[in-house]
Amino acid sequence: MIISSEMGNTSKKRNASSLLNDKEEASFHLLVIRFSAMGDVAMTVPVLQRLVKTYPKLKITVLTKPFFKPIFEEVPGVNIFTADVKQKYKGIFGLFKLAKELSSLQLDAVADLHNVLRTKILRFFFFFFGIKSAVIDKGRAEKKKLTKLQPKTIRPLKSTHQRYADVFAELNFPVDLNHSVVVNKHPLPQVIKEKLKQPRKWIGIAPFAAHEPKMYPLTQMEKVIARLDETNLYDILLFGGGKNEQEQLEKLAENYTNVFCVIGKLSFKEELQTVSNLDLMLSMDSGNGHLAALYNVPVVTIWGATHPFAGFAPFQQKPEQQILPDLKKYPLLPTSIYGNKQVDGYDEVMKNIGAEKVLKVIEEVL
Repeated sequence: MIISSEMGNTSKKRNASSLLNDKEEASFHLLVIRFSAMGDVAMTVPVLQRLVKTYPKLKITVLTKPFFKPIFEEVPGVNIFTADVKQKYKGIFGLFKLAKELSSLQLDAVADLHNVLRTKILRFFFFFFGIKSAVIDKGRAEKKKLTKLQPKTIRPLKSTHQRYADVFAELNFPVDLNHSVVVNKHPLPQVIKEKLKQPRKWIGIAPFAAHEPKMYPLTQMEKVIARLDETNLYDILLFGGGKNEQEQLEKLAENYTNVFCVIGKLSFKEELQTVSNLDLMLSMDSGNGHLAALYNVPVVTIWGATHPFAGFAPFQQKPEQQILPDLKKYPLLPTSIYGNKQVDGYDEVMKNIGAEKVLKVIEEVL
């Protein structure tokens, strides 16, 4: 990870500590960039919460997409600048306009937690305006080695949360991720209040994922739901997105007494409010697990083609809550970082995880 004082230029770079020496913490203005995706956006929040607690006088502006504003509202005291990069700030001229608007906020430095073409262009413009930046090292070479099929070597890589923290350390704002932060529950939306019962425990289940190799088969997930429902001890909320997922989960919920599909019933902000009140979230390697972790909700994750060693486990969740297939039967795992690659013989790896195994972990956590 480097401080970017230019894009490809070899002129002398300025040390990050000198940036802080020029201005005291109270007048230092830091821009933090993360546009997408939901899980990655959610993973920035615990780091930012600790940054704010460690440096309470530091002025922070977060640049993100409008949809993700409610997530960053969980960080007290930050300013949120939303940018529609597909319309108002589309293309290189739109990004120049965006960089110019942001530079007028008297920024001192930029923390690029995304490091994609769009943010690289923005960093170039910020350099042009005399604003220094630090950028995340995604560890692509390490991750490529982790998913290489032969020879297979597997070891835990640096977490994405720590990679975010490293960017702030480069700007002379180190944070301790073990530093505790109190996260409050939100009031429940009325429609959820009417469905849930006291004093039961509330379980959220997010059975879908962006890619099939990291999605637990819905038929097996229904076995988990059926067993939880028949105990009459829990209320179960089903999370997801899109019309197709909504239709599937509403149809599934109709078969059970204590199961409720929230898709289409709540705004995104109301979903977050609901998640904050859960006693447990069961999810794939997907954004819903990271959202629950924001509120210190215990998260049980089911992993298929991907693996927590790649650094995407929900924040501060115990290893025993991460359910994996039998690695003796599937010794080439992980075969993908994001679950978007198919490997012969591994297309049904998720079926290897029995419903009983999932239920056992849930019961142990609760």
